[in-house]
Amino acid sequence: MKINRRNLLGTAAAAVLTFATYAAHAADVTLNIGYQPIVEPSRVPQADGTYEKETGAKINWRKFDSGADVITAIASGSIDIGYVGSSPLAAAASRELPIETIYVVGLISDAEALAVKNIAKPEDLKGKKIATPFVSTAHYSLLTALKHWNVDPKSVQVLNLRPPEIAAAWERGDIDGAYVWDPVLAQLKKSGSVLATSADVAKWGGPTFDAWIVSKKFADAHPEVVTGFVKVTGAAYASYLANPDGWNATSPEAEKIAKLTGAKTGEVPALLKGYTFPSLKEQAGADLLGGGTTKAVAETSAFLLEQGKIPSVLKDYSPYVSDRWVKEAAKAGL
Repeated sequence: MKINRRNLLGTAAAAVLTFATYAAHAADVTLNIGYQPIVEPSRVPQADGTYEKETGAKINWRKFDSGADVITAIASGSIDIGYVGSSPLAAAASRELPIETIYVVGLISDAEALAVKNIAKPEDLKGKKIATPFVSTAHYSLLTALKHWNVDPKSVQVLNLRPPEIAAAWERGDIDGAYVWDPVLAQLKKSGSVLATSADVAKWGGPTFDAWIVSKKFADAHPEVVTGFVKVTGAAYASYLANPDGWNATSPEAEKIAKLTGAKTGEVPALLKGYTFPSLKEQAGADLLGGGTTKAVAETSAFLLEQGKIPSVLKDYSPYVSDRWVKEAAKAGL
């Protein structure tokens, strides 16, 4: 077989030119990311600056205390990629906010729960002050649990508080309980008891998850940056899944996660186990971005409509979930 060296050199030169063009283009991009101080593997590349290195973009990281706040920021155009729970995601999609789900972070298990003081059984919730961030996965789980227990939500004083506000109200004795996530949940459990976890709620028909979403406007303009972001995220989860015991209390990973979340380093290993983290390969499967997430968003939206939290639901939620990015990230060589 005769090799045309001129064509080969031309192809190589074109590849170098393409990479140089990409690098120059990415370097001009500013990516605004809204994250939440939740204990999960992608905090590590965030701390290391790996997202900046892979995407080539200048990244501004903004911390939010709830998914509802993240949605508001994306809607205003102040962030491009954000970390949200399935409930605010469903509410945003139902209002036809131009977003796409690009990565399912984790299926929530014991990482969210209803912590209470001096409440032994569900019926005791009547008349009590229970806090939760409205339109969050915790809020959705609380409403699902009350429905399962046949407790009228109107009989409970449900208060809209963000996690830091919940921690302060709990310490002051202003609330009787809260449905919230780690690391605040871990703080509440020290002096309270758990009435139900999101693992329980999932068994009762209300599974919840966290996800990364992107503004469609940004994704259309900078697809290579979104692919790079997903690639780094997938690599972080692969690292954890390959050796979860290695992410122990004395590991550098636990230290980095603690620094960005406010959790104690010694708590990190247990808090990580409060989620079920899917691999990048599993992301594109039928149970997740290949269809399962769309179904979950639709079912969550139907429940939110029933509870009067959104005005209407859509016939089709598939435009708000995409497996394109995880597939392209996998091709890019994770």
